[in-house]
Amino acid sequence: MSTLPKLDTPEFDYGSVWEHTQPPHPDFTYGRKVEATPDGKIWVEEGERAGFKVVDTSKEDSMKLYQLMISGIVPRPVAFVSSVSESGVENLAPFSWFNMVTHNPPVVSVSVANVAGKPKDTAANVKATMGFTVNIMSEPFIENANACSADLPSDLSEWPMSGLTKAESILVKAPRVKESAFSMECELYEAIDIKRPDTGASTTTLLLGLVKYIHVRNDMLNERGNVDPSKYKVIGRMGDITYTRVQEGFRLARPAWSKDEELQNLYKESEVQAKNNL
Repeated sequence: MSTLPKLDTPEFDYGSVWEHTQPPHPDFTYGRKVEATPDGKIWVEEGERAGFKVVDTSKEDSMKLYQLMISGIVPRPVAFVSSVSESGVENLAPFSWFNMVTHNPPVVSVSVANVAGKPKDTAANVKATMGFTVNIMSEPFIENANACSADLPSDLSEWPMSGLTKAESILVKAPRVKESAFSMECELYEAIDIKRPDTGASTTTLLLGLVKYIHVRNDMLNERGNVDPSKYKVIGRMGDITYTRVQEGFRLARPAWSKDEELQNLYKESEVQAKNNL
């Protein structure tokens, strides 16, 4: 039986554990220039020396644009989408053009590019049956999930090759992945065909899914009822064929105008300065 090709890279580090750290610059003050810190100074100076390459997207080759954009827009969460065709074929495929749209109502987006001018199975299935599940991928089954990116014929299901377990959904026809610690049952809210402005040709289907049920493992939840990143072992997508793991995070509080006198004073001083310069 064939397996995924092995790459000439160091072995996976199972000993790595999640930890919270301070942000890079805990002494930050409002208005401080990036170059005021040692690493910021290097970042700015190297940027000045390097300059910028400007890409005219209307003239660039589409595959080069694809490679550039997926390497620059990172890390991306990955939707492991389970869907069922009108004839009953069960499909399972990962998509890294995915994110949360809103919590009220709860809506997620999955963008599915066409292949050879035709919608992929996932887009066709969701349009036909009006439902799907989104299953978040974690380290222990990343190879299983990645195997489902194989270009199987439309009449074949990825489930047998994945080694993953089907779990029955409450509402939608598509099963969820039992190994996933966080799964969402979605009804199709809207399917939007993305078209090229110059030719009008459809290239992508943007699926908006209304989340009807969330299935989350109890052992993943912290005391506040939120998913604990130290247990989740979630992965993200980078460019090329590279995935990334989440090993640490730094906490960075959001400024609150009504409670932050330092921030308010900064703008009062700016207003005074502006009036004096008139």
